[in-house]
Amino acid sequence: MQVNSEQIPVTNSGRPENAALHEGADAGATAFSGVGQRNGDAEKAAALRRMKSVALALLIVMAVVFAAAFALQKQYPWLEYVRAAAEGGMVGALADWFAVTALFKYPMGLKIPHTAIIPRRKDQIGASLGEFVETNFLSEQVVQEKLASLDIARKAGAWLASPGGPERVAKEGSALIRGAFTVLNDDDVQAVIEGMVRKHLLTPPWGPPVGRMAERIFAEGHHHKLVDMLVDRAADWVQANHTTVNRLVSDRSPLWVPSFVDDMVGDRVYHEISKFVRAVQKDPHHQVRQSIDAYLADLAHDLQYEPVMIARAETIKAQVLGDPEVRELASRVWGTIKVALLTAVDDPDSELTQRFKNAVWDFGARLVKDDELAGKVNAWIGDAAGYLVKTYRSDIAGVITETVARWDAEETSQKIELQVGKDLQFIRINGTVVGSLAGLAIFTVAHLVFG
Repeated sequence: MQVNSEQIPVTNSGRPENAALHEGADAGATAFSGVGQRNGDAEKAAALRRMKSVALALLIVMAVVFAAAFALQKQYPWLEYVRAAAEGGMVGALADWFAVTALFKYPMGLKIPHTAIIPRRKDQIGASLGEFVETNFLSEQVVQEKLASLDIARKAGAWLASPGGPERVAKEGSALIRGAFTVLNDDDVQAVIEGMVRKHLLTPPWGPPVGRMAERIFAEGHHHKLVDMLVDRAADWVQANHTTVNRLVSDRSPLWVPSFVDDMVGDRVYHEISKFVRAVQKDPHHQVRQSIDAYLADLAHDLQYEPVMIARAETIKAQVLGDPEVRELASRVWGTIKVALLTAVDDPDSELTQRFKNAVWDFGARLVKDDELAGKVNAWIGDAAGYLVKTYRSDIAGVITETVARWDAEETSQKIELQVGKDLQFIRINGTVVGSLAGLAIFTVAHLVFG
């Protein structure tokens, strides 16, 4: 019987029950460690010993039968058939014993060519396994088809929408947030926030973006409500301050002007102011309103294109957000975020936690009910997995090759034998049976032909 070493499966879960392997301290032994593995390995080792005993017992039985039949065949000619069957069985048993043993070690310690295949070709087997896995399993199409058949989105959605799903996600998320805050250094985070503020808020000039935003607001007329409010407040103030207007007129008139003249002039001024403000208030197209619109439009234009106005905007920015103010802003932002999140995650009944749970449940329910959303999520997962497999398939498969290369040759052979040796002992048993039948058939045919 011929056995191709390229077809021998390699597994890293076996651990033969012998002292050498139990005391191994190399990388291969470490990979096969573990109480559960040792218990399973002990059972496999016992089963392997039983099967070896059965196969050996059959060989011994064949040898005994052959010896007895060979000694008595002259007295009992029919024993020639028994002898032929036993002889064929011994040949088949020995041949298959040699073939099975040659996979894992040198038969009887003899370094016969093409024996001890696994110890000698361990690295080639590992490379072949890695290439086989990379070609047939780490395929973008295979991974995507498998993920599509699993419908991960709906299964994940069903779990998220289950009674314990949102609570579990919130609990794990809370632990993650607390761990992150424990690891993060406040000064470092504040420095990052300060750097982001400087990069995205202070470094770019304010004038052009503010001018573009203002130009769009003014063009669409959104500022009219603010102008209306200011005019209304001015009208209310004029209406409530008749005496103030008269006093202002009196204070600015010459001393020789009689007081009744001041009162008349004050009343006239108040009347004109009231009339003017009411006109501006009632007429949406009043000249004052148009002047305000024109002024604001010019201001927006100057903020974008006028160097002097842009420089003024930069001056205001520097006054409002200097170094102390930026540091204080970063400190306040981080402190507020940290306190708010820690308070929320420590309280399972906090509003933030409840909203998060509701959002998780709602997302899970949508994944279950919304075919389009579930399809998109499945497509995203498939694309991501396909990209990872396509990009890192060689690295993933290389783990097999590198791991097998680190194993000790003899120990690797023993581990593999532990996993597949029991099944290989059936080859010896079958070889014994088939050899017996073949020997009997050959002898019978030869006897019938040649007499």
